[in-house]
Amino acid sequence: MIKVLFVCLGNICRSPLAEAIFNHKIQALGLSRKFKSDSAGTSDYHIGELPDERTIQCAQRKGLKINHRGRQVNRTDFRDFDYIIAMDESNLTNLESLKEKFNFPEKEVYLMRDFVTGWEGMPVPDPYYGGEEGFDEIYHILDASIESFLRKIKEVHQLYV
Repeated sequence: MIKVLFVCLGNICRSPLAEAIFNHKIQALGLSRKFKSDSAGTSDYHIGELPDERTIQCAQRKGLKINHRGRQVNRTDFRDFDYIIAMDESNLTNLESLKEKFNFPEKEVYLMRDFVTGWEGMPVPDPYYGGEEGFDEIYHILDASIESFLRKIKEVHQLYV
């Protein structure tokens, strides 16, 4: 089983939406039994909380289900997940620090938009302080990024559908 963890700051906007998009795509491909996904935050701001209402509404408009409570990245995530994907450079830096702290120096962490040619190094913007249009924008960014990520991991892991 291939395990994927999506990470943002508070785990109430970008990462739970990424997890929902990913789950929807793998289900549509008939690959649900090959993957496990989750999302987490690098901060402890929203542990145990539901995703932001605007995230839930955006997901519902796109026909996606979100079944998640906020949680913080922990030591076992570095052991258990094959792919740990940050939404922006700040969270990538936090993950790099955590992997050293937790003694997983060899663990590779990724930036979400690095899977799309021409988007490398670009963040998935944090929509928290904006309006609904920001959530729609990140949906489109995440949808394209996850589509490219899935193409890559299907090839790497020789998964054919």
